[in-house]
Amino acid sequence: MPALRLTLRIDVEGHPTLGHGKIRLLEHVAATGSISAAGRAMGMSYRRAWLLIDALNHQFTKPLVETKPGGGGGASLSETGQAVVDCYRAAEKEATAGAKASLGTLASLVKRPEKAAAS
Repeated sequence: MPALRLTLRIDVEGHPTLGHGKIRLLEHVAATGSISAAGRAMGMSYRRAWLLIDALNHQFTKPLVETKPGGGGGASLSETGQAVVDCYRAAEKEATAGAKASLGTLASLVKRPEKAAAS
């Protein structure tokens, strides 16, 4: 049976605001202390990572990521940023637990992806 994973996307007023990709980016910022390193860890440019974080900072009541000015200044999650990550991960666990039976049924109905033939 294939392994299924439930992911959440949070929409605000019909606009996608928060999902597993942005949460992973925030987690990478927390782990690396750098927007650039967080972007690299996810295979994205610094500009793309910065734009996503800037958008998140403007979508919440307080910034989620705090930066230090100057070259190589670094970045960290604010208390609000850590709270957002924690709430998202808790909601993800709750949703997965609530959907356990349905996910089990879906897993039994989904074809297992074929592995690429060895060359």
